[in-house]
Amino acid sequence: MFDLLIYLLENRHRVVSKDDLVASIWGGRIVSDSTLTSRINAARKAVGDSGGKQKLIRTIARKGLRFVGSVHAHSNGAEPAQAAAPPGDDIQESSRPALPLPDRPAIAVLPFVNMSGDQEQEYFSDGISEDIITALSKLRWFFVIARNSSFIYKGKAIHMKQVAEELGVGYVVEGSVRKSGDRVRITAQLNDAATGSHIWAEHYDRGLADVFAVQDEITEAIVAAIEPQLYAAENFRARRKPPDSLDAWDLVMRALSHYWRVTRQDNLVAQALLEKAIAIDPNYGQALGVLATSYTFTAHMGWVEMATVAPVAERAALAANLADGEDPWAHHALGCVYLFTRRFEDALAEFELALRLNPNFSLAQGYYGLALSYCGRWKEGHLAACRALRLSPRDHHSAVYCGIAAYAQFLGCNYDEAMRLSREAIRRRSDFVGAHRVLTAAAGMSGKDDIATSALQELRRAQPNISLAWVANYMPIKQDVDREHYLEGFRRAGLD
Repeated sequence: MFDLLIYLLENRHRVVSKDDLVASIWGGRIVSDSTLTSRINAARKAVGDSGGKQKLIRTIARKGLRFVGSVHAHSNGAEPAQAAAPPGDDIQESSRPALPLPDRPAIAVLPFVNMSGDQEQEYFSDGISEDIITALSKLRWFFVIARNSSFIYKGKAIHMKQVAEELGVGYVVEGSVRKSGDRVRITAQLNDAATGSHIWAEHYDRGLADVFAVQDEITEAIVAAIEPQLYAAENFRARRKPPDSLDAWDLVMRALSHYWRVTRQDNLVAQALLEKAIAIDPNYGQALGVLATSYTFTAHMGWVEMATVAPVAERAALAANLADGEDPWAHHALGCVYLFTRRFEDALAEFELALRLNPNFSLAQGYYGLALSYCGRWKEGHLAACRALRLSPRDHHSAVYCGIAAYAQFLGCNYDEAMRLSREAIRRRSDFVGAHRVLTAAAGMSGKDDIATSALQELRRAQPNISLAWVANYMPIKQDVDREHYLEGFRRAGLD
């Protein structure tokens, strides 16, 4: 009840939908209508309201809830620090002309609200906001408003639409920090300023043993979550445009939406869209990088021959780096090419550079783990794969990260754990062939013949061309002992 009331207070400038409440308060878990209704009634009762009167918490038909009462925020329990008028039409709109939107997604991070009632905690809430601005600014394909501009709204009750017009942005990040004892809860949400709709929300509960470590961890988690949501929103916008009006950026957004689906057909569609984008802008580094990555991924999955796509992928990856040497996708793409052509040290260096440019790039983190594992450094590889999962737990590629972690555990002869992670990858994506490969080999090595037989059957369905020769020739495993170990698992499972 208390969390619901706080959430409504923090978001009093807009209507909060049922999905918003479920995502932010229940962490996306399934919640019955009766449970939600009882919590709303309890929140109303706590502030002297009721479903009949709705003086403070108002139900907006078919939309959601909104807190409509006056709010006075106290700084130290004595005098009000500010008085906020009821949200809605009572707030005066700025007379300043709206700034035009730039040609790339523009985002403003508003100062996070300190809900602790302790002015000494302002540094922490401000620090979170500033760190998010800094981290988002490293993503060079987004236009991020500087701290001094977004912080002019600190302590003010203001329409999101007004913020968007005055700063010239399409997206707004806002949130709050509430400290209690040695624990802190941080909420964050990403909003589409044009429609007022809620794109993403999450809350994070942490201990405060090391304040700065917590600040870094939360910043990393928020930025890693926001980036794919912005891509998804931009793809949705592109889909509403007439096909003949799509520019290179729109085409890349559509391509990414297909690439993330991790299927053979979707990768083919992504490649066609990326080729169109490159025809419009031959020096589009990200488009070239994603194209090269898609080519190597299709070969890694066994959908096409590596010998066929490797030269094309390398040309695209080198062109991406020539066009934009600061683009993480360009270095990730070259890392993939080097990995699957067995230039291991070069591959590791490129993945490390991609991660220096964007520490929250989960795909590069996952493939860095794969490269480490192929080099025999399975413990480091497992840690990198787990980090990729933590950075982007809802990513469509999370199945791939689980599969990489499973392969690392196989190399460490932890077959039961390798099988568990493989099954988790398959649960997330039943057609992910990499996980079927590891499950088959791990079951073979552990002597679980029934599981190995069943796993091999599913592997052959997912990758019809699988054979011992394919594993030996196309899996870029650096150490002979590791390759023989993997092949032995397949032999014991019945592969020839």
